[in-house]
Amino acid sequence: MRMVDIIEKKRNGLELTNGEIQFLINGFTNGSIPDYQMSAFSMAVFFQGMSIEERVYLTEAMVNSGDQIDLSGIEGIKVDKHSTGGVGDTTTLVLAPLVASVGVPIAKMSGRGLGHTGGTIDKLESVKGFHVEITNDEFIHLVNKNKIAVIGQSANLTPADKKLYALRDVTATVDSIPLIASSIMSKKIAAGADAIVLDVKTGSGAFMKNLDDAKELAQTMVDIGNGVGRKTKAIISDMSQPLGFAVGNALEVKEAIDTLRGQGPEDLHELCLTLGSHMVVLAEKAADLQQAREMLEESMRNGKALQFFKTFLAAQGGDASVVDDPTKLPTAKYTIEVPALKTGCVAEITAEMIGIAAMMLGAGRITKESVIDLAVGVVLHKKVGDFVQQGDALVTIHSNRENVQEVIEKIYAAYKLVEEKVAQPTLIYTEIH
Repeated sequence: MRMVDIIEKKRNGLELTNGEIQFLINGFTNGSIPDYQMSAFSMAVFFQGMSIEERVYLTEAMVNSGDQIDLSGIEGIKVDKHSTGGVGDTTTLVLAPLVASVGVPIAKMSGRGLGHTGGTIDKLESVKGFHVEITNDEFIHLVNKNKIAVIGQSANLTPADKKLYALRDVTATVDSIPLIASSIMSKKIAAGADAIVLDVKTGSGAFMKNLDDAKELAQTMVDIGNGVGRKTKAIISDMSQPLGFAVGNALEVKEAIDTLRGQGPEDLHELCLTLGSHMVVLAEKAADLQQAREMLEESMRNGKALQFFKTFLAAQGGDASVVDDPTKLPTAKYTIEVPALKTGCVAEITAEMIGIAAMMLGAGRITKESVIDLAVGVVLHKKVGDFVQQGDALVTIHSNRENVQEVIEKIYAAYKLVEEKVAQPTLIYTEIH
């Protein structure tokens, strides 16, 4: 078998066999297929696409290129959740303890963030003492004992995907739905879950800016998941404005605590109940979405979800007293209000600009080597559809430096106010099965 023949076949729009895809992924991973040939292949896929069978073969080949996590020692159906990312996306911090509290085992493998704010691990490390450096045996023991644990990503998980993504990034082939979908799903499948719920974002703060592209990506990932024997569902949700109010690590932990109390922002609360209900049904802990939702709402009401969060934090070395006293979380030196310059209705908040504003304060990483400031970020007071009087606070900046003029300018650029009434955006567009 020759790589040049595989490139030519895909360039001409023909379908590759499982053996051909295994050959190219194995060869690329072990270095026998050079970057320039893999670049040519990626460009051929970019223009010609892939059939669902090819997408499944590609995903499986990437899963098999490295470690696979064995969760068979955990009792029950393990359900994972993946979000395609956005600004203020605090869902995992709420969902993990909430869903665990109704008996669904949550064995979460998470990474650190690169971009607007930290990843799930960075956010959790806002809690003093919390750590994810635990052995696989301890990880499985904690999930069986407490129904929830989080571990750092294995360095050798889907190495083919890491190599391929780095190449796509410099060859203008990132925006290929078959390659995006197989990249995401290979990591989820290698992480060992039995079922997967996907939160695919669309809007200005999302990777998929328009709804049709988000639907196509969601359907592709669902087809791949089901094609390899993992029950998979997707929700398409809005990221035209930040989710919730908080953008920043400790600020998002505090917002997650509020949400677990049933006192969080309306959009974050609703999205977590929707995603959580699907997770509970896939785990066969409820007969339908309505029953699952009632179980989750009751767990918020009676304090059980919050107790699970405390137990989870304490089990991994964290100071669980922050749940009752969030002032123990890292706190910024300065809080600076950004007032509205005119009266009107909020018509638009460009999520990406708010994310960049938080990153400028130090809430995110520009490069992998960047050091995150866990205390800083922004808290929104007005969302799309809200009426604002001139002088009302649009946002509060939490900063460890006094001069934040460039951050204020970025926030003003993100907000668009108009005279007429504006409807709130749709939060959840559709479900993909």
